[in-house]
Amino acid sequence: MALIRLMLTVALLALTSSAMAAGIEIREFDDPVMEQRYRDLTASMRCPLCENQAIDDSDAPISGDMRERVYQLLQDGQSDIEIVNHMVQRFGEYILYNPRLENRTYLLWGLPIGLVLLGAIVVVMMVRARRNASAKALSAEERARLDALINRERSS
Repeated sequence: MALIRLMLTVALLALTSSAMAAGIEIREFDDPVMEQRYRDLTASMRCPLCENQAIDDSDAPISGDMRERVYQLLQDGQSDIEIVNHMVQRFGEYILYNPRLENRTYLLWGLPIGLVLLGAIVVVMMVRARRNASAKALSAEERARLDALINRERSS
């Protein structure tokens, strides 16, 4: 019985120490609005190390540093735009899930719209071509051949 208690105690200590080693971050906010801003900002920034994972979900050390920096900037009273600008200046445009509309991103934003317009133009042209092809009148020779076929069918 004592051996079972000892094994249970060792297992419990191993589990709790591994949970403590994970390093749970606790942020203290005086204002719930400030806490929501923190959550929104960390959810809108991508971890530079992880692929398509927000810094609020990532366990990478760089994400922890980024979360800490966002927290410090919020505590310093900076606006969301100032914080995003600071983080982009430090880590690059890659951290933004929605890239900004700038000279170098016009193609990124305009290409989907251009492809939809091009597709619509192609569809309109195909519809018009089919209408014109089906509305074309028969020549005299084609009309005579058609009449001959119809008369042959009626005679049979």
